Amino acid sequence: MKLIKNLWQELRFIEELFYPRVCHACGKLLIKHEDILCTYCSLNLPKTNYHLWQQNPVLKLFDGRVEIYSAAVRYFYKKHGNVQSLLHNFKYKGYSDIGTKIGKDYGAELMLSPDFASVDLIIPVPLHYKKERLRGFNQSERFAFGLSQNMNAKLESRNLIRKVHTSTQTKKSRFERWENVNSIFELKNPEKLEGKHILLVDDVITTGSTIEACALIMAQIPGIKISVAAIASPTGV
Repeated sequence: MKLIKNLWQELRFIEELFYPRVCHACGKLLIKHEDILCTYCSLNLPKTNYHLWQQNPVLKLFDGRVEIYSAAVRYFYKKHGNVQSLLHNFKYKGYSDIGTKIGKDYGAELMLSPDFASVDLIIPVPLHYKKERLRGFNQSERFAFGLSQNMNAKLESRNLIRKVHTSTQTKKSRFERWENVNSIFELKNPEKLEGKHILLVDDVITTGSTIEACALIMAQIPGIKISVAAIASPTGV
C-alpha cells in the first residue's frame, strides 16, 4: 500500500511538472492545499453580495418584464479582468470543475439569506443538445450542481429544454438577445413545478434576456415563485 501511495505521488509530481496547477483567475501557480483558485483570488475576486440586498440591480433588471422574487450573482466582471479569465476557462477550455466549486461556495452563502433558503428546485438554463455535445457540458448545469450540494434543494435539469439551436449572445444588443431566445424554451412537465420556489440558474447575466425567456414560461404555472442566480454580471448591472 505504501509503495502504491509513493508511486501515485511521483506520478502526480511528474504531471504537475509538465502541466502545473494554476489559478484559473490570475494564472499564478497553486500551492498544495489550493484548488481552482489561489487564496488571494478566493478572497479578493469582486463579490456582489447581492444575496444580502433585496432590491439589487440584477433584480431591478427584470422590473416590468417578468416577476422575479429574488436575484443574486456571485461576482462582478469586467473586460480583461480576473473574473472574465475564470469564466473563459470554465466555458471554453473545458474546466467544468470551476462551475461546481463556485456553486458549492455560493450555495453555502445563499443559504444564509431567507430569500434563497426556501428554494425547492434548482433549474439550470439549458443548452441545445448540439451545443452541449460540442462543449462537453452545460456550464449552467455544472454551476447548478454545485449550488445543490450546499442548498436544501434538488437539481432539476431535464424539465426545461431548449428547442432551437441559436447563435451566441456575445456582441448582440439587448433587443437582438431577446429575439435570439424568444420562444426557444419549453417545459416537459410543468405540473411538477406547481407551488414550488424555483432557482433559475445561468452562468452570466447581462441583459437578462435568456432568464426572462425561461421565466416567462414558468410564470404561467400556478403557485410558482421564481428566483435567479448566476456566477457573474458586468459591473453596473
